[in-house]
Amino acid sequence: MIGVYDYTVFATYAALVLGMSGIFFTMDGNASAATVCLMAAGFLDAFDGRIARTKKNRTELEKSFGIQLDSLNDLICFGVLPAAIGASYGVRDVWYLAILIFFALAALIRLAYFNVTAEMQEDKGAVRKYYLGVPVTTGALVVPLFWLIPRALALTECYWYVGGLLVLGILFITPVKVKKAGLSGILAMTAMGLLELYLMFTVGMA
Repeated sequence: MIGVYDYTVFATYAALVLGMSGIFFTMDGNASAATVCLMAAGFLDAFDGRIARTKKNRTELEKSFGIQLDSLNDLICFGVLPAAIGASYGVRDVWYLAILIFFALAALIRLAYFNVTAEMQEDKGAVRKYYLGVPVTTGALVVPLFWLIPRALALTECYWYVGGLLVLGILFITPVKVKKAGLSGILAMTAMGLLELYLMFTVGMA
């Protein structure tokens, strides 16, 4: 079979399962379960690169495959899934759907730009210290807030949610410098995600 099938990519494959499961939940209008899938996929994505780098004898094909696989998976989990969650609210106004499409498109553009610049930096032997544009994977932490905050404050969820996606989508393609997170940053974001998850089950679903 073509492809790579070892432990270095299993986390990404599992994240795809979560992303697709979240999309299936949105088909039943279950935005809360879909959001949990989004957050779980984000957790796996935070560590998949570090897991892959533990294999010392990776071939260039395996490295390139892992990079492309991760980017394609990010589009589904953090581009398409958040848009599908917005669609699950049932609003069918043209402007509303246009924002959801814009968000997915911005994620696609951001990921393609990242891949191209990553290849250019690798050719020059440079080490990436900053991202240009907010990383698409930020959605795993930020998008749940668009669901949680209006629900906790008894606001109109769908409009706050889609408004948040609009702002986040713009940040994906705005050339702002974002420092690449180290292990401590990843652990801090994991702790924030666990807090969000706790609030979802205590406040958001009350």
